[in-house]
Amino acid sequence: GSSHAITDHIRVEVESHYVPERSEPRIGRWFFAYRIRIANEGPRTVQLLSRRWLIIDARGGVEEVAGPGVVGEQPVLEPGEAFEYSSFCPLPTPFGSMEGSYTMVDDAGVEFEIAVARFTLSEPLKVN
Repeated sequence: GSSHAITDHIRVEVESHYVPERSEPRIGRWFFAYRIRIANEGPRTVQLLSRRWLIIDARGGVEEVAGPGVVGEQPVLEPGEAFEYSSFCPLPTPFGSMEGSYTMVDDAGVEFEIAVARFTLSEPLKVN
């Protein structure tokens, strides 16, 4: 799945895909990778401080994940710069979704939240 959102001139684009070689459906484990691009399209320098995710499986189970930075980094984005990273998410069902937010701080020290729009995690349908 894919999504994009713009909050306060910060654009967040996501692409996800199923990773069959790391999945084990017979024991209830489906593995998804996602790639995120965060682009600063505004006039201020900003830094990503923390992330918060809601991971929703096909049964309606919700897992919340929060913590500092992304992939161990708290990137600083000058106007016009972008930061890309990849991560992954195991699910107990063959499809689900993720959505979330990042806490940012601008060069004046003002913190603000930016949205990561919901994107789907789904095993491709098998066509017989």
